[in-house]
Amino acid sequence: MQAYCVKCKEKREMDNAEAVYTASGTPGTKGVCSVCGTKMFRMGRTEAHDGIEPPVNPVRKSKKKPIKREGKLVIVESPAKARTVGRFLGKGYTVEASVGHVRDLLRSQLSVDVDHNFEPKYRVPNEKRKIVKELQEKAARAEEIYLATDPDREGEAIAWHLLESADMDPSITKRVVFHEITKPAIEASFAEPGQINMDLVDAQQARRVLDRLVGYSISPILWRKVRNRLTAGRVQSVALRIIVEREREIEEFIPDEYWRISADFTPENRPKDQYLAKLAKIDGEDVKITSKDEADPIIADMEKAAYFVDKVKKGTRRRKALAPFTTSTMQQEASSKLSFTARRTMTIAQQLYEGIDMGDGEPVGLITYMRTDSVHVSELAQKEARNYIIETHGEDYVPEKIPEFKTKSKGAQEAHEAVRPTSTLRTPKEMKSLLTRDQYRLYQLIWNRFVASQMSQAVYETISVTIKSETDLHEYLLRSSDSKLIFKGYLAVYEETLNENGNGNGNDEHNGVPTDLEQGQKQDLQKINPSQHFTQPPARFSEATLVRQLEEYGIGRPSTYAPIIGTLQQRGYVFREEKRLYPTDTGKLVNDLLCEHFPNIVDVTFTADMESQLDKIAEGDEEWRKVIGEFYKPFAEQVEKAEEAMPDVRPEPEKVGRACPDCGNDLIIRWGRYGKFIGCSTYPECRYTEAWLERINVKCDHCETGEIVERRTRKGRVFYGCDQYPECDFTSWKKPVAHKCPSCKDGMLVVLNKRQYQCLSCEEIVDQSLFESEDANKESSVEQSA
Repeated sequence: MQAYCVKCKEKREMDNAEAVYTASGTPGTKGVCSVCGTKMFRMGRTEAHDGIEPPVNPVRKSKKKPIKREGKLVIVESPAKARTVGRFLGKGYTVEASVGHVRDLLRSQLSVDVDHNFEPKYRVPNEKRKIVKELQEKAARAEEIYLATDPDREGEAIAWHLLESADMDPSITKRVVFHEITKPAIEASFAEPGQINMDLVDAQQARRVLDRLVGYSISPILWRKVRNRLTAGRVQSVALRIIVEREREIEEFIPDEYWRISADFTPENRPKDQYLAKLAKIDGEDVKITSKDEADPIIADMEKAAYFVDKVKKGTRRRKALAPFTTSTMQQEASSKLSFTARRTMTIAQQLYEGIDMGDGEPVGLITYMRTDSVHVSELAQKEARNYIIETHGEDYVPEKIPEFKTKSKGAQEAHEAVRPTSTLRTPKEMKSLLTRDQYRLYQLIWNRFVASQMSQAVYETISVTIKSETDLHEYLLRSSDSKLIFKGYLAVYEETLNENGNGNGNDEHNGVPTDLEQGQKQDLQKINPSQHFTQPPARFSEATLVRQLEEYGIGRPSTYAPIIGTLQQRGYVFREEKRLYPTDTGKLVNDLLCEHFPNIVDVTFTADMESQLDKIAEGDEEWRKVIGEFYKPFAEQVEKAEEAMPDVRPEPEKVGRACPDCGNDLIIRWGRYGKFIGCSTYPECRYTEAWLERINVKCDHCETGEIVERRTRKGRVFYGCDQYPECDFTSWKKPVAHKCPSCKDGMLVVLNKRQYQCLSCEEIVDQSLFESEDANKESSVEQSA
């Protein structure tokens, strides 16, 4: 065993090593330096401690005088939250921020003792030592300590780590939980403080240990067999598999041709009342037309037929509002309506939760806690919303019975609330001047969704018509339906987004059907409309639909969705283009290797079951070390087999085509923490590096000598800039294209959306179709030259 020798000033072998316990009960090993004989001591438990009893009543010697305790110390995670909570609590309270976690597993090693019941090895990171020391000093002087971290497992774990690392007195340390940062909520939580919920702490510890065991066991194999800087994760790898399998479905998809036939009709002698009906049945069988050859004789026969109304059905349909937001539905809707990534949505929601200055120096949290999988709403919030709706829209717009929503997410924590405004009376219009553009847009979305969820159903007047005809060959049945909104209800405030198939919550149809049609009434055929279609492959996942899929499978939890997607992109497994997620070749390769050698780790059912086990730990029904033990034994065997069986698929280093300016050897493309970079082939002998520039074949208009390249911010967000930086400082969040603006003749165009460009000079919006022929000519010339 080695220990640090104070005389030699370096680590030396320890002679006469003896396992001991200090008076305070801390295990350690004492001995002497093998070189100079100086006494040595090394902290930590070893196998030699087995059988040695620690002190029955460990004591801590202190030469310091007792400190008089006074005042109340409150600890939250962020400085913004500290400022808001501090203003509500007032005098007598000191509110400090831990700035997130203060203790974690060591990054440089597994930090889980698999031989001693999976004991985690926690350490205060260097950057947090100053914070912990200051909190420890203030805790030692406080009469009462309140840990007011977030109301979830992560927040509970942070509270416990604070208690442990800052050496707080458990007898005066209490736990307070609030789901919104408003004065009533904070006063209520401080009036009834509780204790740290160790079941929630254990659930978070179990998740952390599980993720560490998986990541630190599989990732090194990928470094040796594929490429350095790759990672695997318990949930991350399942998400990657979902994306890769969807991509392969798309690649292997073979479209089938089918035809739809619709017809324009008018009631007899009423040529202005035209409506559309679709062919539904031929001779009582559902229509299945697979080619033009099949469609043509049917169309010819239908043109000769006489048509009449077979059935008319009138009625009303009610459309119910959706529940207020959970974390995942908020991320999905923010992606669809605001084009926000999951990470961006959560960042802005955090700002709204922690507090916005109301203009008088008094910050107030505008929304409830944003990491939740519950749709529960407090009775107080419901009453306030109903009163607002009555005053603004009238009594008809509130239902007699207060709406109740059922949480669909597996393992949802019903003690939490949905994401909602802390007060309905703070309308988006009133808050607009106090918020940034993005804060306002997200707050408006949350506010509208919540208020709509408490409103009456929308009511439609519906009509459904069946048209029949008979010819010598066939009997034809066509259907048409229409709906008219007669009472807006919740639609006066909020309309949900169309899904990927273009359907809304109500699947409304507008075919112009006259409302006075009667059974047996003759109908004049105006025109038959045949249309050719092909079956479509499943859509690639967007961030929003991937979150929805993970939630449906019961994988991950509200706090993990955004980090999962971010990690997949940072590791180069997935890239995002036009809101869709595409797997890279590296992502596909890693997925295939994991599926072959770690099938259960990337199995959806296995991962969902593990999430259920973690939920049981949180509820106190399972012991976390037992759950980890049952997982680890077969997993360790898989790791051992994979070490031998996984093939070495490392590619040959890709040469750049230039010599290293320092040593003259070849420069090659390497991979680092932030993606590709250029380095010397003789590393570590030569440590020369330079940035890798992803070119998009667009000349820079600002300096006229440089070329536009793709770059990334420190947080991984893509932007575009000139390769001559810092001489040329051109940057753009939107991707530039090689075309020139047709309006100002000189401006650079950037991609605005799928169909439009925008000029950076005159801000003119240009349709992309203007350049289709030019792009086609370029592609043709490239093919010919090839």
